[in-house]
Amino acid sequence: MVALDINEQRLSAGTWLGKVKGATGPLVGLLALCAFLSFSTDAFLSVRNGLNILDQITVLGIMAVGMTFVILIGGIDLSVGSVLALAMMVMGWTANIAGLPLAVGIAFGLIASGISGLIVGLLVTQFKVPAFIATLAMMSAARGVANMITDGQQIVGFPDWFMMLAIDRHFGVLTATVFLMLAVVLVAWLFLHFRSEGRMLYAVGGNPEVARLAGINVKLVTIGVYVASAVLAGLAGIVLAARLDSVQPSSGFGYELDTIAAVVIGGTSLSGGAGGIGGTLIGVLIIGVLRNGLNLLNVSPFLQQVIIGIVIVLAVGAETIRRRRA
Repeated sequence: MVALDINEQRLSAGTWLGKVKGATGPLVGLLALCAFLSFSTDAFLSVRNGLNILDQITVLGIMAVGMTFVILIGGIDLSVGSVLALAMMVMGWTANIAGLPLAVGIAFGLIASGISGLIVGLLVTQFKVPAFIATLAMMSAARGVANMITDGQQIVGFPDWFMMLAIDRHFGVLTATVFLMLAVVLVAWLFLHFRSEGRMLYAVGGNPEVARLAGINVKLVTIGVYVASAVLAGLAGIVLAARLDSVQPSSGFGYELDTIAAVVIGGTSLSGGAGGIGGTLIGVLIIGVLRNGLNLLNVSPFLQQVIIGIVIVLAVGAETIRRRRA
């Protein structure tokens, strides 16, 4: 029994060191990017611009946490952008058309997103549909349902308190939506580091068959991960609705690519079993800082897409080289 405890401690220590090393490269890249932009434009290195960056990454940050869970088990989720739109439209219809309290609309939006994740999880585990195909199908279905709710029309006008969640700066610094993102990140970090269920994600991503033989319910873990990813995408949709004070079925288009990019740039391996929330947060910041800096430098939005694509390729290439050396 003592030997098993010692081995588990060694495994936990090794996993911790791996996570730290995996996030070192992205952190250096983030610092170098900030240094470059500080010399390139006077507007970048200011408190106001820093708070603006935090406001801009709230939606991406919340979604990226769920995507980290998915990629850690060796999966992929292409439906998060559409699920975000679905949650927004369900919330908007419930509150503005059905006339129910906004809190009820928010709950219904999160429930709708959770059901989407449950369907994906069942397709992957029970019907053996590849995650790429299952989430691609959900991406189309969720977007279609989001459009059907209001026949493709947007819904505007929510209570003032809802909009102020993304405007009022508590203590003169952070908005409620930024606090929410940081809370999600913290809870996810604690879950992966201090809960046995969190370590199960690494085991499933490392080798599902070995994890199954070790007594882990791989199917249940997989379903739970896809539900968590979908619910967090729905929560990000609620945050986006607060920022825009409106909901529309076209929201979230292309967000799945930014979300996957943030997780990969943060050092989480697409093959599963390696990575963490700390690296993902750094990846989110890299994308947020990069977009903000390119806007300050008046770089064309089309060229921005090219630059971000290059950054993703470089990040994946660096991760591949690091793993080969290891």
